[in-house]
Amino acid sequence: MKRLGVVGSMVWDTIYDRDPAQRVAEEWGGISYSLAGLDATLPADWQIVPLIKVGADLAGHANAFFRSISHFAPGSRFILVPEPNNRVTLHYTEAARRCEQMSGGVPAWTWPELGPMVRDLDAVYVNFISGYEMDLATAQYLRRGFGKVLYADLHSLFLGKTDDGTRIPQPLPNAPSWFRCFDYVQVNEDELGQLGPDPLQVAATVLAGGTKALIVTRGAQGVEYFTGSPVRAARIPAERSTEPEDRLDPTGCGDVFGATAFASLLGGASLDAALATGVRLAARNLTHRGATGLRDHLLGKLARV
Repeated sequence: MKRLGVVGSMVWDTIYDRDPAQRVAEEWGGISYSLAGLDATLPADWQIVPLIKVGADLAGHANAFFRSISHFAPGSRFILVPEPNNRVTLHYTEAARRCEQMSGGVPAWTWPELGPMVRDLDAVYVNFISGYEMDLATAQYLRRGFGKVLYADLHSLFLGKTDDGTRIPQPLPNAPSWFRCFDYVQVNEDELGQLGPDPLQVAATVLAGGTKALIVTRGAQGVEYFTGSPVRAARIPAERSTEPEDRLDPTGCGDVFGATAFASLLGGASLDAALATGVRLAARNLTHRGATGLRDHLLGKLARV
């Protein structure tokens, strides 16, 4: 069996819809979406090794969710920490725009902690859910000390935090150094815009640093990617949902996309085919709220809830 390490943060989400008549949703979010996506799409000869810290205040809830993931390697468990678990309140203002407030204090990984845990892995997926999963030095040690395939969604590295926990866009310091740490890097279109006005030039710089592909999620416009030398760009169109827009929940779509795309790559799919799978399952995620039951929903086993 091959082993995929997953780094990210379990987050307890409280989600307020644009329509005040809709119920407030409280559910696991964050890396939970990625775990559900991986569980739905990883080949049978791969196992998931969670490299995930969880606050003691939500340990029981986390245990219940972990038991639902069938691809976990035998004996897998989260790392219990005494700090309060990360919690996020999401207020949607548009279909794909939201105000996000974060609380909690799950500590970052250090290389002395993480290094021994990745030695027997075959790939690592890193999703910067909080933006505090590891610092740049730890990411650089991971790149040098691991030596196998690494995929990263850099999303929350582009978010700062005000005193009340509100997440606000911010430039990514030392961006080229971050990109050099991973083989496949995922950002969204706003984050790409922070890196420079010319996407092709940004991509050329990223790829020159050793990254194999820069993947850009563009919401309703689908996904664009850049790879190769000279740089080749292509776009995978989004799949349209037949559900009314006010019944769709975009929370976690980027996480499902990245996880399922990477799982497909690990299964031997071409980059185009892997990204198309990610786009398809991200669209299916729109019609499910929260991460509980998401694996089966992605597999088409559940009706919309």
